Amino acid sequence: MEAAYKGLLTIFLGVGGCLLYFYLSNQILDKVIYPATGKNAGRNINRANMIRPWLFVMPAMVALGVYLAYPVVATFWFSLTDRSQDDAFVGLANYQEMMSEPKFWEAMRNNMLWLIIVPAASTCFGLLAAQLTDRIKWGSIAKSLIFMPMAISFVGAAVIFKLIYDTRPIDQAQIGVLNAIWLQFNGGVGSWLILRLLPATLMLCGTAAVGYVGYGLFNAIREKGGVFLRGLAIALLGFIAYSFLSLAWGALTSVHPYGEPQTWLTIPGWNSFLLMVVLIWIQTGFAMVILSAALRGIPEETIEASIVDGANPFQVFFKIKMPQISGTIVVVWTTITLVVLKVFDIVFAMTNGQWETQVLANYMFDKLFRANDWGIGSASAMIIMLLVSPILIWNVYNARQEMK
Repeated sequence: MEAAYKGLLTIFLGVGGCLLYFYLSNQILDKVIYPATGKNAGRNINRANMIRPWLFVMPAMVALGVYLAYPVVATFWFSLTDRSQDDAFVGLANYQEMMSEPKFWEAMRNNMLWLIIVPAASTCFGLLAAQLTDRIKWGSIAKSLIFMPMAISFVGAAVIFKLIYDTRPIDQAQIGVLNAIWLQFNGGVGSWLILRLLPATLMLCGTAAVGYVGYGLFNAIREKGGVFLRGLAIALLGFIAYSFLSLAWGALTSVHPYGEPQTWLTIPGWNSFLLMVVLIWIQTGFAMVILSAALRGIPEETIEASIVDGANPFQVFFKIKMPQISGTIVVVWTTITLVVLKVFDIVFAMTNGQWETQVLANYMFDKLFRANDWGIGSASAMIIMLLVSPILIWNVYNARQEMK
């Protein structure tokens, strides 16, 4: 109860302090600084009205400065210093050391894979669920079940899936659903197809998709220019394609004992994707709710007109509905992308970055709080911020364009 009383006291002081601030600041402005009396009353009222909005904005600006701007500046400064040398300025040495570590590039590779697969899969599954659940009578119940994972914390979801991937000795009953299914193969061709060919094929498909996007950017450079930005994007896509190919090779060449329980989270070519499944499971509900609302907002007249013209259901969906909700799809995609760039909880709870599953946020945590290396930890935090910033700027730009 003592903690509850402290919480209530904190809320009371916070709300009361805000009310007291607004009351006193307005009183001082109207009665002391610019009193609405005397021969300058009109001028004072105008000046007071010009300053008054800033009184209301000031608490938010101070809070943003203390809790947002200052940490960014401080983190950038820490990334340029060495704590072991009494915070001596070392310039870009921390960044150079960070980029010389294989674990950093492993984290970058995995983050890029998460960045491509999770938003795409979550948006596609969410769009599919939104379309299908709107066509059945018990669609509301289905939507509730699909959205339910959003109410679970990332750590809670990680614990659930860790039990699904659980491994017990071969002489014991398997409580992990995945191993219980795997043992039904009893080795042979099915095992080879599932554990080797399937992940390798998925990786090659990812490589082909990345290559197609890169080819489109290359053609755009020849036609429209923009060599620097598009060239940077092509270089990034090349890194992602290399990551896909290395994972495909690892999946094909790794050996798995058939007829035995598998420690799934230690298998290269599989473990990262098994972690991604957790976030896809959570974010599909979010995508479904937003896209379902967008689908319901499509005018019925356009759909009916396309049906009268002879369009089949697939043509209606891809040529009529999809173009009209493309803006919503982009918003959902970028929102999930921001979540992916900061992913930490799932990896930390399930593998802690072991077995080639490291991501940037977990790498930053290891450097800051395990190795006590604030320089490299802060440098990795700045890398995460740099990756997130373009998406945020792009979202703000699009929001302002829509308001015009």
